[in-house]
Amino acid sequence: MTDRFDANTVQSTPIHDAEILTDGGNLARIRLNEAEYTLRITRQGKLILTK
Repeated sequence: MTDRFDANTVQSTPIHDAEILTDGGNLARIRLNEAEYTLRITRQGKLILTK
């Protein structure tokens, strides 16, 4: 199975700014159904999502 995106899919996909999600900090909690995840911005500016 290959992941392919057409131009319409890419244009309609929402974009969320990680710095807004973390309210200027480096951590945000994200809930999906009953599970809670932590989004962390590292010092190197990379994202880590953990359960």
